[in-house]
Amino acid sequence: MDIQQPLSLLGGLTPAQFMRRHWQKKPLLVRQAIPGFQAPVQRSDLFALAAQDGVESRLVQLVKDTWKLRHGPFSRRALPALQQPDWTLLVQGVDLHNDAVHALMQQFRFVPEARLDDLMISYASNGGGVGPHFDSYDVFLLQAHGRRRWRIGRQKDLALRDDIPLKVLAHFEPEEEFVLEPGDMLYLPPRYAHDGIAEGECMTYSIGFRAPARAELAQELLVRLAEDAADVDGNPVLYRDAGQEAVAQPAAIPTGLTDFAREALSKALAEPLVLERALGEYLTEPKASVWFEPGDTRVMLEGVRLDRKSRMMYDAHHVFINGESYRAAGRDATLMRHLADQRQLTPRELARASDDALELLSSWCEAGWAHAWLEQAD
Repeated sequence: MDIQQPLSLLGGLTPAQFMRRHWQKKPLLVRQAIPGFQAPVQRSDLFALAAQDGVESRLVQLVKDTWKLRHGPFSRRALPALQQPDWTLLVQGVDLHNDAVHALMQQFRFVPEARLDDLMISYASNGGGVGPHFDSYDVFLLQAHGRRRWRIGRQKDLALRDDIPLKVLAHFEPEEEFVLEPGDMLYLPPRYAHDGIAEGECMTYSIGFRAPARAELAQELLVRLAEDAADVDGNPVLYRDAGQEAVAQPAAIPTGLTDFAREALSKALAEPLVLERALGEYLTEPKASVWFEPGDTRVMLEGVRLDRKSRMMYDAHHVFINGESYRAAGRDATLMRHLADQRQLTPRELARASDDALELLSSWCEAGWAHAWLEQAD
């Protein structure tokens, strides 16, 4: 992607300008970000997804001034009538199930892949919404069908109501108001309060981003570091205290044991590239609901395209895909990084791959992580 190319998606800003002026700083309203936008997922398609096991969905209703929340899957009969007002169906990760939605998400890859999370679709009947709230992450709100009225504000009081099952602000103070129509889009930075109400039947696509909490990230990395901690000749290194003297205060933790624990962490972190490897594996780990269908291994004469559910990234020393890491250098590393950036390799690009790289790609195709692709078929 040319980050210096103005985009209608960003209201004529280049990606570089948008990231510098707005990302995590201030909202941006773009009229006709995608001119003539036609929603690739229709209402019936969304309802069918919400009925599937392994698809995260929620139903939010406002009934007689009382908020109600239920979790899916939902059969069509479990959803309210279309004519009933004030209800919203939220379906997460639609990009994992629909090629056109996945392709739509690729337009936002001027943000690092490590931060891109998923695309959620919300269907709402007239008056439907989820209440005034804030997100802890950046979000693009793309209107796909119908109209939705948004009220937004820089909320200082982030106290939530404690009498309902939703994270709704107790004292919402809107500062601006917009009505979005199909193709319009609103970007909001983290913790920017917003409340969207459907004016008639509507669908909104929410492109959300990952913002791991420091404690969560530390926990995940420590678990992976512990798994990689090397033993000696296959045997665990045990604490030894041959010089331990008799104690009169048995509940006191020995200083030697504290030092042993500190040394264990230091040794784990001292391993070359262990932190980088753990981070890359964590960032590309598929969600628990994701699975892959075994695929075709014919990659020798054809191109390769990543499966829409595959997450692939790289750093200076590795390539990562779906929670696995591979050391990479030289021409093959350049090729694999290109695959991660473009999510496909043409037959001409693939012809430059070594036998080892072709064997690895074949194994990914066999696992369903990638697929053989004929360039002329597009």
